[in-house]
Amino acid sequence: MHEKLERGFSFCLKGERKVRLKWGSLFCLLLLIGLLTACDQSGEKSKDDKKNPDTVIVDPNTGDDQKVEEGEPITPEDFIEHFLQNDYEYLYSHTTEEFKASISLEDLEELGVPFNSEVKEYKLEAKMPYNGGTKYIWLDTERTKSVSVVFDENQLISGLWIYPVTTYPETDSVLTKTEFSFPFKGEWFILWGGTNEIVNYHYPIEEQRYAFDFIIVKDGQSYSGDKTLNESYYAYGQEVIAPADGTVVKVENEVEENVPGSMNPFRATGNYVVIDHGNGEYSLLAHFQKGSIAVNEGDVVKRGDFLGLCGNSGNSSEPHIHFQVMDSPDPDHAKSINIRFKGYSNLVQGNVVSNK
Repeated sequence: MHEKLERGFSFCLKGERKVRLKWGSLFCLLLLIGLLTACDQSGEKSKDDKKNPDTVIVDPNTGDDQKVEEGEPITPEDFIEHFLQNDYEYLYSHTTEEFKASISLEDLEELGVPFNSEVKEYKLEAKMPYNGGTKYIWLDTERTKSVSVVFDENQLISGLWIYPVTTYPETDSVLTKTEFSFPFKGEWFILWGGTNEIVNYHYPIEEQRYAFDFIIVKDGQSYSGDKTLNESYYAYGQEVIAPADGTVVKVENEVEENVPGSMNPFRATGNYVVIDHGNGEYSLLAHFQKGSIAVNEGDVVKRGDFLGLCGNSGNSSEPHIHFQVMDSPDPDHAKSINIRFKGYSNLVQGNVVSNK
């Protein structure tokens, strides 16, 4: 998995995030599974990573016995079907040895059974590269529970998270009156975006609830070469353009850039531009390169006009574009508005989007 996706949790304009624990300490254990297994970067297999003898499992659909070889691949569709049916013995037989070392089958059942209570269906919400494998995220139909699983390169379960989810449907359904284009040219990857906190780190914070973070990914990575240099990142130095017609109302252009991996929470937005688009809607584009912004307060801009260069200033650990729309020109005292994008809808983490 490329570095940006691993460090994505550090991307948030504000330096603080509220964490709500509703399901008790056992759910934290599943988070630990993900940290210990899915985020292991060694790439080395355990010395004991050998297939165990076949086990006999009862098929939940037919009641018939079936042989399942330990360590065999599993599809995402099979995973979520058996998870919903509380068939944890089947799932456990398709996990890595590191996963088994982190949690017992009994503990997995103790976590999963109450979590699935009253859930009738899970729907796939997002899919993205993760630590050399792939991460899938599902939400139940009520959008109150989330299941995330990581499959390694052998299609075995290497990480699992289950979370309660808080959503705000009353504002999720209200889109901007302005139709926005993406603030860049070419193809970019959505690291954070969507209408729940599992796919969008900004979501719990009202001021930036519907913000997006965009990066460029090539061959599963956001950089090439020395990851401690901003110049190594594909997004760095790319043009940031006006997402719609408007008037520039705020500009900051003198914040120093960060060394990748470090952040500046004291100047969270870094170098930024705020544009008034009318209709009480203001866009914020943040984390520009120092000194690269080419517009001034009072300038009238058209969709696609050059604003500046993508950088790594403010509360950012890696070059990327932060884009949000709000009901005030003051990012600290505004309410975020769900963005209506030209040609796209229901965008979430993991989507690849283009503005050609």
